[in-house]
Amino acid sequence: MHVPTMAEFIASGEKPEVLFWVGCAGSFDQRAQKITKAFVSILNKVGIKYAILGKEEMCTGDPARRAGNEFMFQMMAYQNIQVLNGYEIKKIVTACPHCFNVIKNEYPVLGGNYEVIHHATFLQQLIDEGKIVMNDGTPFKGKKITYHDSCYLGRANNIYEAPRKVLEALDGALVEMKRCKSNGLCCGAGGAQMFKEEEKGENRINIERTDEALNTGANVIAAACPFCNTMLTDGVKNREKEEEVEVLDIAEIVAASLQ
Repeated sequence: MHVPTMAEFIASGEKPEVLFWVGCAGSFDQRAQKITKAFVSILNKVGIKYAILGKEEMCTGDPARRAGNEFMFQMMAYQNIQVLNGYEIKKIVTACPHCFNVIKNEYPVLGGNYEVIHHATFLQQLIDEGKIVMNDGTPFKGKKITYHDSCYLGRANNIYEAPRKVLEALDGALVEMKRCKSNGLCCGAGGAQMFKEEEKGENRINIERTDEALNTGANVIAAACPFCNTMLTDGVKNREKEEEVEVLDIAEIVAASLQ
């Protein structure tokens, strides 16, 4: 799969419409790489001129800041901003709510001002514009799908409708968990918890959240965040339901349903 880089675009004297910010999970995590590939296949299919930074992309610094290492965060952020500003980037799309939140809301103070779009919103726009057309025989037709709100997409940035509109275009049945939208429950990975040992308590948050999803009777748990995807997949495995319930990113669901 050839994914063009910004350096290649500049070398050919062109500019992409949008920069796809892949993020650490989408680059290195084997499960999240599938989400990246699915999203890229959609961009290719609809003919959008896009590029990635490739080896010039560093971690946004979000986990460092959430874990309390402000110095590390600022070093990483400044390096990314220098690269982005050097390429005169205006529009960024990312499949990670953590990258989305930090570049959109926290980079401007450090001199990084961009139009930042999460892939849920971007996919919804493409569907609304008629650029994405779903297959009549989509594998999700008639299936029950429940959507898990990522904290950094939902409560932090108030994006609730875009991912649901994407899923509604599938002819599946969208079923909500008891705790959803602004009342949603974290998957257990937020605030750098993904990278540290859990603290003692009654239950694991990802198991509690997975149980809420399984209680809806859904065949598919849809997420829009690589961290949420990992935590919910672990929860489904813990409950030994992998045969019956899939955990998929909305990009994977759309990619599998394209005409």
